[in-house]
Amino acid sequence: MKNGFVLWFTGLSGAGKTTLATSTKKILKDCGMKVEILDGDILRENFSKDLSFSKEDRDINVKRTVFIANLLARNGVVVLVSLISPYKDSRQMAREQIEDFYEIYVKCPLEICTERDVKGLYKQVLNGGIQNFTGITDVYEEPESPDLVLETDKFNIEESIELLLEFLKTRNILSAI
Repeated sequence: MKNGFVLWFTGLSGAGKTTLATSTKKILKDCGMKVEILDGDILRENFSKDLSFSKEDRDINVKRTVFIANLLARNGVVVLVSLISPYKDSRQMAREQIEDFYEIYVKCPLEICTERDVKGLYKQVLNGGIQNFTGITDVYEEPESPDLVLETDKFNIEESIELLLEFLKTRNILSAI
């Protein structure tokens, strides 16, 4: 594979973006591919500590992520971006700037994400500890025409990965795995 590609996992906190990216990485690495995950939490901690959660700063965070993802993909790496990226315009900018970009909407109802509350963030929001929280005190603009929708409240991780791999195969993004 000369060039890599970018799978951009978007969705609410707790929808399953990182879980899907991590499982996908293992499968693709086992097939001999170079794969990297750009996870929103890790990017925030190491690359965007200077940013708040305002729309402007979220857009800057996406721009930084696009730059890194594009650089890696152009050099033969499969990039799995796990980033809430709540705004349509910033995801559209990513699509326009990355040649082989595939938007994967990890769809899960807010109620289920709140029940999962893997990181305890929803509890903090409800107690007034976090402002500008996507889906509650800030907007999440659902993708209108993502390349793939994975409904993690209806399908378990194995089923979701199978749907993702089938998507990659049917579009000749990957040869048969």
